[in-house]
Amino acid sequence: MRPDTPAENVDHTAEAARLERTAGLYPEDAEALLLRAAAHLELSGDRPAATALYDRLLSTTDALENPALVRALKASNLWEYGHEAEARAIIEGLRTSAPRDPAPWVIIAESLESHDELEAAAETFTEGASLLLPEADDPEPAPATHPLLYGRHRVRRMLGLPHDTWDTLADTLHTSPVSLDELHDPKRVWSLGSENPAELQAEITRLQAELGAYREALSRPFPVAVLHWPAGELTELLSAYPPLAVEYPSHDTHLATIESSLRELSSSGTANLGIVTGTVPSYEAFAASEGSSPEDVTLLPQYATTLAARGRAVAWPPQRGAECWCGSAQFYDACHGA
Repeated sequence: MRPDTPAENVDHTAEAARLERTAGLYPEDAEALLLRAAAHLELSGDRPAATALYDRLLSTTDALENPALVRALKASNLWEYGHEAEARAIIEGLRTSAPRDPAPWVIIAESLESHDELEAAAETFTEGASLLLPEADDPEPAPATHPLLYGRHRVRRMLGLPHDTWDTLADTLHTSPVSLDELHDPKRVWSLGSENPAELQAEITRLQAELGAYREALSRPFPVAVLHWPAGELTELLSAYPPLAVEYPSHDTHLATIESSLRELSSSGTANLGIVTGTVPSYEAFAASEGSSPEDVTLLPQYATTLAARGRAVAWPPQRGAECWCGSAQFYDACHGA
């Protein structure tokens, strides 16, 4: 069940409890599962319980994959039920620490925006863009950075600021039939009170376009993921289950197949792509849960989908300047991205 499901169609409290139980069964996935549980608690209106989950994650002895994201979500949630001072302190701390992930920047900037702190929101969006998009003339920034540009465009439009290079880039990246300038026009709110049918129809069209883009972004709750076996895991897998050698003739071939498959999916228009890394014990446990043998080749894509649904996917392609997904410690552009 996705956290964006309307409250009238799902018991968000029960769904949060189910995700907490699942996190206990899969401790390696606890961070992703508990964040989803916290989202359900926020939707149910139990914001203190959501904060408790964020605190639970931040106090864990295990290293979090994205502690900045957890802190950003906690700040946004705290502000929504009256803890403004603590939320502001966390937001300032995040801005100072300058996380290298776009998501925390977007969350804290939108939190400031939702509380009418437009100047601070614009500054925060700009700080994130300056850090993660050092080249303002880059025509193809990483998809994960697009919300930074769109949010920055929206807030600057509301402030009445003139377009700059990043605003123009946001306009270029935006694919909706309704332009960003029109979607972010502060005067749109006045058209809602109009008695002119043409103005009302235009606003309906804009809202439909905006809703369509939002639904498209949420249409797949986890990436279409391709399964990756590190060299040691693949050697162990083929030693234990020789029939799988038909699927994996060599490790180099396996890596090349992953990259070519993802590029083919991307060229066909498939978005939200990722890579999940398998381990032999995890795969054997999955096969047992399916009542099948690990030698069954048809289990491999199902295993990949299950890992993706548990939040184990890494987005593909990697961001510019990031290491290659294959684990070579080389930059992606100089390795499989060449």
